[in-house]
Amino acid sequence: MVVRSRVRQGWARVRRAAVPVLLASVAAGVAFAVAHYLLGHEAPFFAPVSAWIALGFSADRQLRRVAELAIGVAVGVGLADLLVGLIGTGSMQIALVLALAALAARFLDRGSLLATQAGVQAIVIVALPAADSGGPIGRWTDALIGGLVALVAAALWPQDPRRWSRSLAEEGVTEVTDVLRLLARGMSTGEPQDVDEALIRGRASQAVLDQWRDVARNARQMVQVSPAHRRHRAELGELETSAVMLDRVMRSARVLARRSRVVVRDGHDVAALASLVEAVARATEQLAGELADGVEPVRTRERIMDVATRSDPWAVSPDDWHVQSLVLLLRSLVVDLGEAAGMEGDEVRACLPHL
Repeated sequence: MVVRSRVRQGWARVRRAAVPVLLASVAAGVAFAVAHYLLGHEAPFFAPVSAWIALGFSADRQLRRVAELAIGVAVGVGLADLLVGLIGTGSMQIALVLALAALAARFLDRGSLLATQAGVQAIVIVALPAADSGGPIGRWTDALIGGLVALVAAALWPQDPRRWSRSLAEEGVTEVTDVLRLLARGMSTGEPQDVDEALIRGRASQAVLDQWRDVARNARQMVQVSPAHRRHRAELGELETSAVMLDRVMRSARVLARRSRVVVRDGHDVAALASLVEAVARATEQLAGELADGVEPVRTRERIMDVATRSDPWAVSPDDWHVQSLVLLLRSLVVDLGEAAGMEGDEVRACLPHL
């Protein structure tokens, strides 16, 4: 089950990265061609390297980030090329050139990406023998070409900061849906194996939820300083909140699955609870689609309120306190899910039957 979950998550990452990888690969080829055919450099190694590093393979590709990386590569290559001609190569030279390149990058900009790439490229220049790149500043010229090609590619292929967050939101909520469906199936059939599988699936899905939360937070911070995307600030803030709350929903689902194992194994009647869990799964499935489309999750909220009104421990199981305790856990999950859909916690709790 864990292997299948990892494979599915891996293919989801491949789908998201396909276009960015293709664009970065083409940009690297173009940078090499410009340096080789137009400038006559025999082996313009740093042109494709600079383009690839600056663009990367993620959908989180903003002009400032691309510029930081491109400038970092150019600073590291240029400074190292200059110093290698004066002091040669060796362990002491690597330490000196690395320190100077990183400090120069920090002087130019506060971004950590710039300093990191400046240091890495400085190490490469000092440690590797010089290639025939068209003169003493050939490698620096190649790095500039690669960076410029990357900037042009990023400018011509603008990225909507909501796109990746929406995609991860759909994937993350779908993971929650699948866990709840497995749990509901285990409850309705009385198969402890399905409940165990739900718990394993929930644990394997944590990486997706963590990534969604990090990406949503970074995107929200980015639009605060990007005039072109400030209109998306509200939606990205809501996506970040949903990511935090869905993480709580998943944790509650894992607790519910863990507590359900014994109840199902001991043969308690949990058919009515299974129906409730399946209803919650339908609500999360609805939420996944609405977050992916960037629409107000109105239908999800209606489903959540319907489930909340039915979450009465004594109505679900009048005489079995084991099942009643599971309903109490489900009530907490439903409140968190409502907040993930943009509702106030008190609004959801008001729909819950009084205990």
